[in-house]
Amino acid sequence: MKKITIAIDGFSSCGKSTMAKALAKEIGYIYIDSGAMYRAVTLYAIQHRLFDDAGEADIASLQEHINQIHIEFRLDPCTQQPQTYLNGTNVEQDIRTMDVSRKVSNIAAIGFVREALVRQQQEMGKKKSIVMDGRDIGTAVFPDAEMKVFVTASPEVRAQRRYDELTAKGDTCDYQDIYNNVVTRDRIDMTRDISPLRKAEDALELDNSHLTPEEQTAWLLEQFHRIAAE
Repeated sequence: MKKITIAIDGFSSCGKSTMAKALAKEIGYIYIDSGAMYRAVTLYAIQHRLFDDAGEADIASLQEHINQIHIEFRLDPCTQQPQTYLNGTNVEQDIRTMDVSRKVSNIAAIGFVREALVRQQQEMGKKKSIVMDGRDIGTAVFPDAEMKVFVTASPEVRAQRRYDELTAKGDTCDYQDIYNNVVTRDRIDMTRDISPLRKAEDALELDNSHLTPEEQTAWLLEQFHRIAAE
């Protein structure tokens, strides 16, 4: 069975990371969370006060900092799950806050940010045997990926999933605020000038609104075995 590159794209809060991690673990591939990389840049900008009071990024200052932002993934020795590191610090929990969620789509729409992270992602993917999820993996980062999946679900379902995830962590949040954030992120992601969110022509579509994680993994494994055996 040949080694392939697997690109999983789709809307926010579709559970792309969860399914990509599960698939990578099942087939022994390396998982790379591209969305976490954009969240890490957003966190860096927050930490370094590169947003004004209106929530707009200081583009010029961020461009001066971009080459100082280094992101990598390391396996947690206990859970064997990948953790996001920003300049050597584990930020896996910090990048999942609503403050980061509100700002990440604007950061992801900045051309030089995308160029810097795509270079890092392509370097990670040179050896194949990877699963990467995000917004433009199958269209911009790995347009030649052998397996492409585009994931979708209704905004209501995605908002509820995000609400459940945050409340399970003990965070105080409002469903309507999360729903509005989901809809806003969809609009920004689909209309940005650089690498907008769209389904690649050769991508398989998966609507997981009513699928269990186990059903998702079974579907992905079926597609993987079929494509890798070709």
